[in-house]
Amino acid sequence: MNQVNELSKQQKKSKETKERIFHAAKRILQRDGYERLSIKNICEEAKVSNGSFYHHFKTKDDLLSYYIEDQPNIDPSHLDLPKNVDGAKAAIIYVYLNYVKYCRELGVEFMAGYYTPKNQALNPVIRTERPYPIITVQTYLEKAINAGVISLTLPLEDVTTDIRMIVIGNVFEWCMRNGEVDFEENMRRSLSAYLDGVLKD
Repeated sequence: MNQVNELSKQQKKSKETKERIFHAAKRILQRDGYERLSIKNICEEAKVSNGSFYHHFKTKDDLLSYYIEDQPNIDPSHLDLPKNVDGAKAAIIYVYLNYVKYCRELGVEFMAGYYTPKNQALNPVIRTERPYPIITVQTYLEKAINAGVISLTLPLEDVTTDIRMIVIGNVFEWCMRNGEVDFEENMRRSLSAYLDGVLKD
């Protein structure tokens, strides 16, 4: 029993340290931009050692990606096997509207700092796993295709790449306009128009 308590105490401490490191990185991004986001600056801001940083994250981009990928879970019932194309389209849009909500929680300054060509965590060629929403959508589409509910007019890899680019474009527009656009509606409209062209019964 004591060992279990110790473990949970240790896990809690580890989680708190991770959060502290992230919030330090978030403050630097918001205050000074991506250029000033070095591991040294993050550790100083968070008041942790370099060793502590590397215990939790491989690189600064790994740190940022961890929080993008760790967005709040969505209700799995929304990703049940769709009955038709409309159901599949609605589910995919739902995933990305959830992502929009999470972007809003992180804030324009954080997302503007994250979505930079210098952040190699965004590069699907380099990363071994892609950010959470696109994996969710790819798995969902595979399931619907295998069940014979939908088919695609393009290869699945092309569709997930196109979706990723549409999403990045919407985030970039929201950041560039400092949050003064209808982020949700833009995401819904652009994804809807694209999906209408690639999903079929």
